[in-house]
Amino acid sequence: QVQLVESGGGLVQAGGSLRLSCAASGSLFSIKVMGWYRQAPGKQRELVAVMTNGGRTNYADSVKGRFTISRDNAKNTVYLQMNSLKPEDTAVYYCNLNQYGSTYWGQGTQVTVSS
Repeated sequence: QVQLVESGGGLVQAGGSLRLSCAASGSLFSIKVMGWYRQAPGKQRELVAVMTNGGRTNYADSVKGRFTISRDNAKNTVYLQMNSLKPEDTAVYYCNLNQYGSTYWGQGTQVTVSS
C-alpha cells in the first residue's frame, strides 16, 4: 500500500504564490510517476502537472509558465510551486502517484485564490 500526505494549501490573493508538497510512503518502487491534479467545484478533476522518475514533465496549458513541478526522489516527495496565482486556480489539489499500473491519491489540499 502507498500513502500520500499533502501540505501547503491555503488562501492567497491573486498574483501570489503557494508551494504544495506531497510525501509518499509505503510500498514504493523506483519506476513511478508523481504529480498533481485539481478539482474545482462542479468540475471534473484535471491534470495540473506530472513528472516521471527521469524528470520528464507534463503541464496543463493553463498553468504553463506559472507552475513548476519538482521531485526529491530520495525523499519520495513531489512539490508544486505555484506563482502568479489566479482566482480560476481555486480548487482542491490532489497528489497522485502511479506505479506499475496502480494509482494512488492523497486526501487533497484546498487552494483558494481571492481576487
